[in-house]
Amino acid sequence: MRHLDPRTLRSLTRAMPKAELHLHLDGSLRVDTALDLARTRRVEAPLTFEAMRGVLVVPEQCTDQAELLRAFDLPIALMQDAEALERVAADLVEDKAADNVRYMEIRWAPLLHTQKGLSGIDVVDAVWRGAHAAARQCGVEVRLIATLMRSHTPQKNLAFILDLNTEGIPEGLVGVDLAGPEEKFPDVERHRAAIDLARDLGLHVTLHAGEWGGAAQVRAALALEPERIAHGPLAIEDPDLVAELRRRGTWLDLCLTSNVQANIVPSLAAHPLRRLAQAGVRVTLSTDDLTVADVSLSEEYARAVEHLGVTLPELWAYDVAALEAAFCDDDEREDLLETFLAWGAGIPELLHG
Repeated sequence: MRHLDPRTLRSLTRAMPKAELHLHLDGSLRVDTALDLARTRRVEAPLTFEAMRGVLVVPEQCTDQAELLRAFDLPIALMQDAEALERVAADLVEDKAADNVRYMEIRWAPLLHTQKGLSGIDVVDAVWRGAHAAARQCGVEVRLIATLMRSHTPQKNLAFILDLNTEGIPEGLVGVDLAGPEEKFPDVERHRAAIDLARDLGLHVTLHAGEWGGAAQVRAALALEPERIAHGPLAIEDPDLVAELRRRGTWLDLCLTSNVQANIVPSLAAHPLRRLAQAGVRVTLSTDDLTVADVSLSEEYARAVEHLGVTLPELWAYDVAALEAAFCDDDEREDLLETFLAWGAGIPELLHG
């Protein structure tokens, strides 16, 4: 592969049309928006940009996932009304569009935003209004994934899905997820009823797994038959699990910077994304969180090249593959794929290295 200097590499990754599948709304709050929401909602919070940034952005490496998750506490407190949710969603779509992300799936836990009277469906509707309006203005595609929390009771998560069954699937909602403190709540089976019902209603299923507990947690998540797993890089440590992921065609939506921050892997260079792909596991590359991880998708792509030795053809293959993994309809997928491939045809390095 022809070597690209850092500036040229980043110019290329910024220009590349991109798809992002693993992206948390509450982890992507703009600092200036957080300051304004704290002031107008009278939520106790830092008063200066740098101090607020220090709360929203986590260190380069935390002790564990639990420490990283604390960065979400303030954003969730600030996002408890429809106007705030619409604004944050619109901000995120605009920020991602500016980074040339052409298709994005935004996830967050609706039931964490009901402290001031909104229902879970109200929350989904508010996020969709903000995201959809911004997407139309920016000329990008966006879909939503509702995250169920491991820390919530199975009954609470099931009630949310039952509400979807009663009131109808909100516009823009295409999937469900399960996330949260994995060490404290390791058992995914307790949420099987909610996940199975969501699937029966036509929603796609992705599950967070392996942010704690390594390959064993990824294997446990497979029992619920997700189409995609969020994270799970340490699956590489279990050859039988790698073979099972390959056989099932289950995608791993990996996030280099965030996986280092959560101390899942010790460094960017140690991340097994490329090894998993070379072993035949389907992988995609995302940021996890724009603000908490403090990284754009363009920069994440560049880091994959610089730290993992990912070639440009491999990087382009990961990007295009995300469209195959996306929770969108086939017509939309074909339109996006045509746009991506037309752009890529003009960049020989992406095809031939």
